[in-house]
Amino acid sequence: MVQKGAKETEPKRRGRPRGYDPQAALARAAEVFWKAGYAGTSLDDLSAATGMNRPSLYAAFGDKRDLYLKTLEHYRDESRVLARAALADDPPLRVLLKRFYDKALELYLADGPRGCYSIGTAATVAAVDDGVRAFLADSMRTTDSFLTHQIEKARARGELARDADPAALGYLATATLHTLAIRARAGLPRKELNALVNAAIDVICGKQGRRGGA
Repeated sequence: MVQKGAKETEPKRRGRPRGYDPQAALARAAEVFWKAGYAGTSLDDLSAATGMNRPSLYAAFGDKRDLYLKTLEHYRDESRVLARAALADDPPLRVLLKRFYDKALELYLADGPRGCYSIGTAATVAAVDDGVRAFLADSMRTTDSFLTHQIEKARARGELARDADPAALGYLATATLHTLAIRARAGLPRKELNALVNAAIDVICGKQGRRGGA
């Protein structure tokens, strides 16, 4: 016999909320880690930001560390999308680097002086977590390889001197990205960051290579 009011006593459904979007949840979790850092972020903070209770978070992403690593991967993937956009029309190296750094600065300054998510948060966690350290090292090597390849192509097209060292210039290009991230987080003005970008591009490409789009 079904008693009146039985619907009111039905157990609440557990698990992921309706309309659950893993990418959106990771983006919201990253925002919290970005502002407070890994150590300063609690599970309650992450639950509030994502709209998911603790059991749902664990079911979808694992523990706090697992979730953090997934946000790093999400940020890396989003950054690669921006890098590919800068390459869409196979521009000269000078134009590509300007786009690359401008897009990075737009991201670093989008919500105040927050800098790069990976550099700003993972560099600290890497000191005590082998997995995060490995992720950060791999991310840097990937950026080195990407930029070195673009510089090799530019040298082959005659945009750089024949004796230019693509590997060394690739390291310099990556180091420029990292110092922009730190300076942006320190709140330095965009005008100063733009000047650094232009100076770095001149070193990599050579001042004599200045032409439209720089």
